[in-house]
Amino acid sequence: MIVLALAFVFLALAIWAEGLLRLLAFPPDRAEFPIRGIDVSHHQGNIDWRRVASDDVAFAIIKATEGGDHVDDAFAENLRQARAAGLAVGAYHFFTFCRPGADQARNFLSVVPRGEPLLPPVVDIEFHGNCPDRPSPAELSAELLAFLGPVEAAYGKPVIIYITDEAAPTYAARIAPRQRWLRSIAMPPKEEDWVYWQYLDTGRVDGIDGDVDLNVLKGGPARLSELFAPAPQSASSGTP
Repeated sequence: MIVLALAFVFLALAIWAEGLLRLLAFPPDRAEFPIRGIDVSHHQGNIDWRRVASDDVAFAIIKATEGGDHVDDAFAENLRQARAAGLAVGAYHFFTFCRPGADQARNFLSVVPRGEPLLPPVVDIEFHGNCPDRPSPAELSAELLAFLGPVEAAYGKPVIIYITDEAAPTYAARIAPRQRWLRSIAMPPKEEDWVYWQYLDTGRVDGIDGDVDLNVLKGGPARLSELFAPAPQSASSGTP
């Protein structure tokens, strides 16, 4: 019984310490990181994007696809309404371990429009919610390259890679070098080469019921405009 009681005490202290760290570390210094954004999927439900845009949110990265055939059923409407509200918008793909990268690229290309301003495409690599059979670093690298090639050719911008803390030790050093979207909930990122920093996964924003991920951009309004600018004319145009 004593051991069990001590275990509960340590658990309570760990939860308290995590909460304290979040209070001390966040939000990030807005003088240094003035551009705030969110990332969403159908899990956020019906979003009032005009209220979101009025609550100090400048950009939104919206889940479009997962694997070789899944499409987020809120993507098209979220993209349309967020753009209409004046946000810089982009799309992300959840990369699964059990479908070829080329199939996943075709899925993304069939859903995300081309020929209009968009933030660079994002590919999300994580263990949570993924297929249980994990590829070797070499296998993932090959399949990821099969995804990156068609997607970057179509949108004319390098893909940004989001990789969780759990997956990074296995894969980060072996996959194609791209700029990163870092998740660091308890403290500022230790790395320097990043585009977005996801600093909170239980954020609250006007216009969204419940929790939402909060992010900041590394840079100011000019950097956001650069990322959101239309792709060069050499990129594929038109809609899927």
